[in-house]
Amino acid sequence: MNSGRLKTRYMTAASAAYAEWTRPDAKVDAAVVLPRRAVIEGLNDSKKLSEKRREELFDEICEKALEYNIAFASVEEIEELNILNATFLAMNRAISGLDTTPELALIDGNQTRGIDFPCRSVVGGDGKCADIAAASILAKVSRDRVMREMDRLYPGYGFAVHKGYGTKQHYAAIRELGATPIHRMSFLRKMH
Repeated sequence: MNSGRLKTRYMTAASAAYAEWTRPDAKVDAAVVLPRRAVIEGLNDSKKLSEKRREELFDEICEKALEYNIAFASVEEIEELNILNATFLAMNRAISGLDTTPELALIDGNQTRGIDFPCRSVVGGDGKCADIAAASILAKVSRDRVMREMDRLYPGYGFAVHKGYGTKQHYAAIRELGATPIHRMSFLRKMH
């Protein structure tokens, strides 16, 4: 650990699923340090919340968090490292981007071998731990915002709706309009 940094007792890291067919900021992770008795009404696993509710909670989490950081791993890093190792890379970036170093990082999931900080995994953590839920919301909303921007840059593909995942709508758009520069060719080859 960097001895020049302050320490905080706990923090959390969680990630948003990457959109398998598209490139920009393919893996998004967040680290959050909430005050010990923070109350954020409706905080839950990001996958169980509507997009509107996640957006509302994003602002409240940012307001109430002692600190937070959102980090990315690129598609090139995913292709080179694999998705699990790219997840650890983005989580490490999220944690190391904080002003404080955690004594213990709570990691959503069942693996921590790639985390460079003292940590503990929490299976299903985004549904069990407020801090992990907060991190998962920050990551998911950040990813969704990127995909809405891609929707403006590449109209007709429906990125704002399917967020880059391999849906029937997305598949049909690629068939009709062709691939864009943000599509991951390694996944598109599997379509044929």
